[in-house]
Amino acid sequence: MSSLIQIRFQSTDIDAVATSEGRVAVIVTPDGKLDKAARRANRVTKGAVARLIESKRFEKAKAGQVISLAWPAGMAAEALDVLVLPRRTDATEARKAGVALAKAADGKPLLLMAGSQGKIEELAAGIALRAYSFDAHKTGDEDEAESSDKGDVVIHHSKPDQAEAAFAPLMAVAEGVHMTRDLVNEPANVLTTTEFADRLDEMKALGLEVEVLEEDKLAELGMRTLLSVGQGSDSPSKVVVMQWKGGDKDDAPLALVGKGVVFDTGGISLKPSGGMEDMTMDMGGAGVVAGAMRALALRKAKANVVGLVGLVENMPSGNASRPGDVVRSMKGDTVEIINTDAEGRLVLCDVMWYAQERFQPVGMIDLATLTGAIIVGLGHENAGVFSNNDTFCNAFLKAADAEDEGAWRMPLGKAYDDLLKSRIADMKNVGGRPAGSITAAQFLQRFVKEETPWIHLDIAGVASVKSDTSYAPKGATGWGVRALSRFVQDNFE
Repeated sequence: MSSLIQIRFQSTDIDAVATSEGRVAVIVTPDGKLDKAARRANRVTKGAVARLIESKRFEKAKAGQVISLAWPAGMAAEALDVLVLPRRTDATEARKAGVALAKAADGKPLLLMAGSQGKIEELAAGIALRAYSFDAHKTGDEDEAESSDKGDVVIHHSKPDQAEAAFAPLMAVAEGVHMTRDLVNEPANVLTTTEFADRLDEMKALGLEVEVLEEDKLAELGMRTLLSVGQGSDSPSKVVVMQWKGGDKDDAPLALVGKGVVFDTGGISLKPSGGMEDMTMDMGGAGVVAGAMRALALRKAKANVVGLVGLVENMPSGNASRPGDVVRSMKGDTVEIINTDAEGRLVLCDVMWYAQERFQPVGMIDLATLTGAIIVGLGHENAGVFSNNDTFCNAFLKAADAEDEGAWRMPLGKAYDDLLKSRIADMKNVGGRPAGSITAAQFLQRFVKEETPWIHLDIAGVASVKSDTSYAPKGATGWGVRALSRFVQDNFE
């Protein structure tokens, strides 16, 4: 797992402005007011901060922006970062200011002179979220290796103990986000189904109860749709169950279910070769569930939550599922496989049914990089949200909004359901090109018990992107870990 930077809070030492190496950051309000540390920086640099405030560059600066002064005279630091931010700010603005500082620091040690800045824990969380790189498989000389290390961050604040206590649960969530990013970024020859299960099993050390269900157990349970997806691969299919029991003993848990296709060739319905290398991220749903469970355990959430992930590899071979095959789900319904590249729903439906049968959850959320159609509809800004329960859904949307993770509710309806009718089985696994993300959700809804509040999150557009996002460098984003942690916090703790 990638190492997180260390963020420490200390009492304010104004002399550190001049003596600290690496980078030093001070905060200036959008109207140009300087706090004690900024005034100190202005004095030792012989008025450089004041000249910046009087410049047109500062006039155009927006809240949350960082303006860097390289090799400032009178300071030991290699750069003075001037963060433009109001003293009173909301959580989202503070987090994004932290992101801006982390991008400016670019892995170098940073001293932030924060004074009495409000929402300092959220600002620190923004630093932690953005200070990420996935370089486990890069080689280079010692200088290159050293330059890629993330520098520690020290924050001087008027109330360091209070700030550190407020930041601790946010750092736990950031660690969960980093775990998700690591899993999604890993190549498929490294993150096999077995390796994935082993990494989840290691979280027993955090207090999670972890079980790995192997193929013989899955066959005994009747998870034939899940097994059909992985039967063409040499990698064994598995289901991993992670339980966090932080709530009352008798409280039913919230269930999180993730699609974990460690590589998706499309099977016999083979994908085009162009871009197939991106299919290492088709386990993104399972990655988010893993990161969320890690975050809940690290912050000792006072709730009962169970995370279940179906781990498979979808490969073409002489033993692979064929278009036209009919398989029987754990629920007992039969499915005609029209397209072997619509495999994620076959994995999820069995795991969702198992979750309900075994745990009788208070509610269930499944996550999957399920359809390209959701990217056509929502791009890379929002995950698609489908639900059978308005109250449950609205609570999640509120949590996602609070964490600035884009989510947009999509419709369900019988007319879409009719598209799944099969001539020879209870249903087809696809409903055609129109409304592809909706018919996929309709398929999954058939495996949701009437009394179970349920949300389906199609994260194909937000799990991994080819450019920087608000909180992450390009690649895996870790989308969903923060929203799920907040959802649990607000509704089940």
